[in-house]
Amino acid sequence: MTTGVRRRMGVGERRQQLIGVALELFSHRSPDDVSIDEIATAAGISRPLVYHYFPGKQSLYEAALGRAADDLAGRFLEAHEGPLGARLLRVMGRYFDFVEQHGPGFAALLRGGPAGGSSTANALIDGVRRTAYEQIVAHLGVVSPPARLELVVRSWVSLAESTAQLWLEGRRRIPRGELELQLVHDFAALASVSAAYDQEMAAIMLRVFAREPADGPFGELLARLTALAPAAPAVPAQRLP
Repeated sequence: MTTGVRRRMGVGERRQQLIGVALELFSHRSPDDVSIDEIATAAGISRPLVYHYFPGKQSLYEAALGRAADDLAGRFLEAHEGPLGARLLRVMGRYFDFVEQHGPGFAALLRGGPAGGSSTANALIDGVRRTAYEQIVAHLGVVSPPARLELVVRSWVSLAESTAQLWLEGRRRIPRGELELQLVHDFAALASVSAAYDQEMAAIMLRVFAREPADGPFGELLARLTALAPAAPAVPAQRLP
């Protein structure tokens, strides 16, 4: 027989282990339903030792949330190469990878953690949203975003969040791939409507669409809308401002 010897961990290593264990538990169940005792058992240490490294579950959750937030923010990083539609589709693929991997933890992340969240947790989530916004604006090649573009991008980031959360709550009844594509189409639709009201937005989107292939995500949206056109009722011409 061989006798297992528990290796003593340094402070930093133990903290990282506890964060990883907590994140794994929080990813499968709501943080409100996970106890310190469960975290201690999963980490192979005593309950008092958990409190030696973290003063309470909220602080441990915030540390785990910080790691998850960094991971989620990283999903929006994408090389600035090729058509925008294809880039956004790859981003949505990685985004939904995170949603599926973390499940209940993703919903808790949006809430800000146990007991309705904290200022630290909310700041981390806002940081993810800010990264997503900055990345999308950078992909559009805009240095100083006009007001309408900021509105479109921030609205789309919020839409992706709420769509993913509703998809989880609705037992994933819509195929994931279809939903990812629909969100890319949603971005094009939001931006196009805004472009109809603003010349600066129109210039940005015309430049984007000029680089899109017919068989790309944006081209597919155009084909779907064109297919609807014959069945659409006639709309009286409106006087433009």
